[in-house]
Amino acid sequence: MNVLPEWMANLEDEDLVFIKKFVLASGSLKEIAAHYGVTYPTVRLRLDKIIDKVLSVENQSKDPYINVIRRLAVNEKIDLDTAKTLIAEYKKTKGKNLEEREDS
Repeated sequence: MNVLPEWMANLEDEDLVFIKKFVLASGSLKEIAAHYGVTYPTVRLRLDKIIDKVLSVENQSKDPYINVIRRLAVNEKIDLDTAKTLIAEYKKTKGKNLEEREDS
């Protein structure tokens, strides 16, 4: 395979190492927790963050502003509730702008 899937290209090296270990452990979070010397909930949280990163690529909007907000949330630069609020308000404003253009 010469082309790296977009969802993989968006992950950090440590995420890819985690995924490899996860696959080699047959998906056993308990085994991964033992390997890393952390608790099961810690491993689950790490996996959830990787899932969010993959989904953010899958759900990418054509709107660059929304993509930036989602990326900030996935990389924990802003919290998820703030990201949702920003996107919702942006969509409302964008919708109003479209209505105003149609009225003109």
